[in-house]
Amino acid sequence: MSTLDTLTLAFCRLGIAGLSKWAPGTCGTFLALLVAPWLFQPLDLKARLVLLVVLFFAGSFAATRAEHLLGCKDPGSVVIDELVGSWIAILPFAGGSWALLLMAFVVFRIFDIAKPWPIHASEGWLPDGFGVMIDDVVGGIMSMLVLLLVRATGLVSMPLIAL
Repeated sequence: MSTLDTLTLAFCRLGIAGLSKWAPGTCGTFLALLVAPWLFQPLDLKARLVLLVVLFFAGSFAATRAEHLLGCKDPGSVVIDELVGSWIAILPFAGGSWALLLMAFVVFRIFDIAKPWPIHASEGWLPDGFGVMIDDVVGGIMSMLVLLLVRATGLVSMPLIAL
């Protein structure tokens, strides 16, 4: 395997998170939200959006390559999609709240595991690695909407990012 292929798999797996024998998607989501206060939440909204678009396309191409290298469709060890989806879930929220990150983790994992409509349907919307990524994008959007509804009830204080 080439060095580029090794780096591609490491990127797709978020290092070792995707290699977990126990629920790699859960481990990938946990890692993504654990590092979010340092790598994602300090950014302004425009920078967050640009980063998510870049990660979506880079993740899609890398996941396509990972499918070829690993010989299967949507390999469980590919968890870059969980990072993108969970960061979409917290996109409109200001940083600093571990309660928000915990809620985002739980809500996103429920959607990612249960895959209600339209999440499950979205897997077939795009080919190859793009299909791997898109269901987590949809799950992230649905998770964000749930978090915004929770915020609107006033039960939990979750400040929004300044526009």
